[in-house]
Amino acid sequence: MDIKESFLITLGDMRKIIKDFHREMEKGLSGRKSSLGMIPAYAARPTGSEKGSFIALDLGGTNFRVIEVELKGGGKSRILGVKNFTLNKNIITGSGERLFLFLASRVNDFIKSEAQGSGRRRELGFTFSFPVNQTGIASGTLVKWTKGFRAKGVEGADVVKLLNEALAKKGLGNIKVAALVNDTVGTLAARSYSDRACDVGVIIGTGTNACCAERPRTSGADEMIINIEWGNFNKLRRNSYDKELDRRSENPSHQVLEKMVSGMYLGGLAGLVLGAGSFSSRHMSEIESDVSRGLSRVGAIAGRLGIRAATPMERRFIKEVCCLISTRASRISAAALAAVVTKIDPKLSRRHTVAIDGSVYEKHPHFAKRMKLALREIFGSKASGIRIVLTKDGSGKGAAIIAAAAASKIWRHHDYKSESDRHAGEVAGE
Repeated sequence: MDIKESFLITLGDMRKIIKDFHREMEKGLSGRKSSLGMIPAYAARPTGSEKGSFIALDLGGTNFRVIEVELKGGGKSRILGVKNFTLNKNIITGSGERLFLFLASRVNDFIKSEAQGSGRRRELGFTFSFPVNQTGIASGTLVKWTKGFRAKGVEGADVVKLLNEALAKKGLGNIKVAALVNDTVGTLAARSYSDRACDVGVIIGTGTNACCAERPRTSGADEMIINIEWGNFNKLRRNSYDKELDRRSENPSHQVLEKMVSGMYLGGLAGLVLGAGSFSSRHMSEIESDVSRGLSRVGAIAGRLGIRAATPMERRFIKEVCCLISTRASRISAAALAAVVTKIDPKLSRRHTVAIDGSVYEKHPHFAKRMKLALREIFGSKASGIRIVLTKDGSGKGAAIIAAAAASKIWRHHDYKSESDRHAGEVAGE
């Protein structure tokens, strides 16, 4: 099998992916063993009528941020403040208590410098983009650290409890975590606050995942957002390069779709084909952006990576390899998305907005276009009913929105007095 054929995804292949994806979704929803997690997020889409100001802590890696969002109702919102922070290696590999105290300290810094009304009761949405076994809207245990994090005592623990305890130790007992969400769920919530047709959220960046709004089969049950964990979908045909990349990875036999789609792995696939160990997805984007007659930029990048590219033919080959790998990624993504939408609405009888974020979708020069072309190939004219909207930085905003919906429930379980209440108690001799 030649390289072109080994990365080819035909219309027939995409239809098979859709069929297999539906089968895995069904198994996951019914509690049977499946490569798709289908994890309840314990949250529904916002109504658009939620109001108030809410804080979000968005932790997706060593760079994290704290934001405050004002919800005005009617689907309207605005960001009141944003502060970005960095975690160093000592923090992410030390004790869990130290990590969460550091996070709480940064929330405290934000409250003092940015937030409105620092002493009053506040609800916080916690975006935690690591594998979690979620057991409620504001509870979930860390399954396993990823992305270089190794903080001790956190795996198997409830991360919401750890953060609430750290906030209390920092004198922020007036702040409670109202919602635990992952970045995909947050992206869906951020868009659906102003767009009721939005029922799917997708991330295609360093990693990849998706969620959807699904009505459980239980009679009369409310709609709930389901975290699909589609990066682990494993019913895909792999070539020799996929198998070698998987063998060298930290998690062999896992995250099969992610290893064909996400920015963490696309460059590695190209590097295996071209014999360049330091190839990245950013190099692929730069190479595919080169439309010069002599492909001079391709030659310069190849030279830095130690790849022979002296002739126009060699440069064209390098560009073709990148195109083959990224085109396959976009078509697999389109097929997975098509499966999710048709699971919700088999006949595409209504309009669907897909909120999407991530560096690969946003920054690769052709990924978004190829993905939309693949959807048109699958659905024909009905593809116009699926609207894909880039929803940048939606994860933090979405966490704040979900916290707003959950806010009324959390304070029933916590003894809280505002600063004015405490002061009145001191005067009365309490």
